[in-house]
Amino acid sequence: MRKKPRLSFWQIWNMSFGFLGIQFGFALQNANASRILQTFGAEVDQLSWFWLVAPITGMIVQPIVGYFSDKTWNRLGRRRPYFLAGAFLTSTALILMPNAPHLATFIAPMFIGGGLLMIMDASINISMEPFRALVADKLPEEQHTLGFSMQTLLIGIGAVVGSWLPYILGNWFGIPKEASAEGLIPPNVVFSFYFGAAVLLGAIIWTVTSTKEYPPEFYEDEGDQKEEKVKFRIPRQMLQLLLVQFFSWFALFSMWVYTTPAVARHFYGTMDPFSEGYQDAGDWVGILFGIYNGVSAVIALSLPRVAKRIGRRATHALALSLGGISFLSFIIIPSANLLVIPMIGIGIAWGSILAMPYAMLANSLPAKHMGVFMGLFNMSITIPQIVNGITGGLILKYFFGGDPLYSLILAGVFMILGAIATMFVSDKLDLKRK
Repeated sequence: MRKKPRLSFWQIWNMSFGFLGIQFGFALQNANASRILQTFGAEVDQLSWFWLVAPITGMIVQPIVGYFSDKTWNRLGRRRPYFLAGAFLTSTALILMPNAPHLATFIAPMFIGGGLLMIMDASINISMEPFRALVADKLPEEQHTLGFSMQTLLIGIGAVVGSWLPYILGNWFGIPKEASAEGLIPPNVVFSFYFGAAVLLGAIIWTVTSTKEYPPEFYEDEGDQKEEKVKFRIPRQMLQLLLVQFFSWFALFSMWVYTTPAVARHFYGTMDPFSEGYQDAGDWVGILFGIYNGVSAVIALSLPRVAKRIGRRATHALALSLGGISFLSFIIIPSANLLVIPMIGIGIAWGSILAMPYAMLANSLPAKHMGVFMGLFNMSITIPQIVNGITGGLILKYFFGGDPLYSLILAGVFMILGAIATMFVSDKLDLKRK
């Protein structure tokens, strides 16, 4: 394979810009899906079952998309056709999800909402996996950490605005925060999803029109024979990262599912999804989610410098430790406003989760099959979420007495276990530093 040229900051920015739109939509889903599903009639200990559809579809879709994106070459390129397809499908799902009650004739809105959550996540995955592969396709090894950190920066920017948008529309622009009838979604949330659909589509079109991919012959050389021999061999780094990913993503799934009901119960004194207090809690959780995503964006471009000094493993372990301590601190936080503090540590962990595992893995993968391996690695994200989705509600109901705050404490324990597991990962660049 030919040596890949170093790309400029703005070239890396353009090729990653679509991730801003993807995360804008993903942030709207993460911050609002639980309260939408509860508005449609789901109980708090049932939420994890509905959230299961997201990782299950990701586990199925990403390896398939990765395999076919490795094989696809047309006038749009190798990965870009999948960016566009995922963008159109995700935008459609974003528009439909808050309107599930209007689509309900024979099926309860709760199940329509769950189905649209599945479609939305499957569509996001169609775009997301090729974006990961594009960094490894285009950048030389020494720019991998920068490339994935750039994605983290743009993910953070998109997620901040996406998470905060319902609050902004309701409190700054006067769009109603209460639904006109029970079982409907408040207008500030509905319009946020519409806006998110437009941002997602526009950001991906930007990447498609501003970034060219290397032609197929770029990967054709005498090294191909070696790559063909190893294409079904799972790299050691991937296997070692599985445990790290399991602990990290189990914790994140708990955060996305249970933060809104936990904040509503402990800081707003309600578990009634139709109450004004619960909607205020949901809007505040959107702000908190925006903060952790904003922190991840701020620290994203510092990660390569930190990793250069102390190594990628130590950087990731430190970040996960900060995230774990932050989750544990929820039990002593006295007011909703002070939840901003642990969100800073969680944001540092999130920024590292989005960059470091991929940076450690990318150079151990065969270039011609980057898409399928990145798709397979996505199972290290989806499987822990599926395990949490199956067991999380049962743990909440039978061990935590229905109190979702303790699900967040468990997330902290798992995040610290992930930090410990990180130190057992082999990383070639860390070895070179020594």
